Amino acid sequence: MDKPVSDHRVGIIGGTGLADALALLLTEARTQPTTTPFGDPSAPLQFGTLDGVQVVLLLRHGARHEFSPTTVPYKANIAALKMAGCTHVICSGATGSLRESIEPGSIVLCNQFIDRTVHRSRTFFEDAAVHVEFADPCCPVMHRWLLDAAERLPDLTVHPVGTYICMEGPAFSTRAESHLHRSMGGDLIGMTAVPEARLAREAEMAYALVALPTDFDCWRPDDRNEGVLSTVTANLLAATNAAVTLIREALRDTAMLCSTPSPAHRALDRAIWTSSDAIGPVSRRWLGIVRPPKPEVD
Repeated sequence: MDKPVSDHRVGIIGGTGLADALALLLTEARTQPTTTPFGDPSAPLQFGTLDGVQVVLLLRHGARHEFSPTTVPYKANIAALKMAGCTHVICSGATGSLRESIEPGSIVLCNQFIDRTVHRSRTFFEDAAVHVEFADPCCPVMHRWLLDAAERLPDLTVHPVGTYICMEGPAFSTRAESHLHRSMGGDLIGMTAVPEARLAREAEMAYALVALPTDFDCWRPDDRNEGVLSTVTANLLAATNAAVTLIREALRDTAMLCSTPSPAHRALDRAIWTSSDAIGPVSRRWLGIVRPPKPEVD
């Protein structure tokens, strides 16, 4: 099947289980420490080829899971993938299900987010006024690409859309909060997709979220009285295996990613409101990475 041309590279951000599982499948693998204008990413980048596609793996929470959802270096993670040449990013993470119809062990291809975080910086542009469009936070091209792959895997249960509510954490929801999140229209509850998706948009990288429900949060009574943590731990391996299966199937045919530009790839076209001579040094440096100046032609 068609593979990406040389200027396409797929970044994959996952929890320790997912990234470790994919790392075992890489060929031509190499690990490279990376630093960015926003510090070091949560772990060294792992470069390699997966099913014939150039990929870069990143452990969101660190090699020893040392970063909580709030302390993950989101800016450095996204910047590192951008600097590594990634044009598309697949992100995955465990979530709680807020709907009876979304059972643990299934997969949800999220298309919307509700941001309830309070302690995280949401932009690379701290010293400039930059307003990217974010009505559709997940790339429609990548969403269709993953959905096509899911249709080739009849043994996987894949929900085509879902609204992910991102809470601050690190504690799980109270029961009252869980019912509130359901009333807000949330389908899933998690702690990491934001600001990850916002920053990917500012980096002009296409972003897709493969969410892995591992439990029913605490809104649904648990007859076995095991609690959320025990349920998450029990279902995490199965959820990780499902994500690996879907991602590998999608990578077998990347023609759509090569032939169809993502709207995210031009996200900054009209988003920069600050006059060019007034843009601060941090934002100016980041713009030089996202949109490096073209070499002069003699």
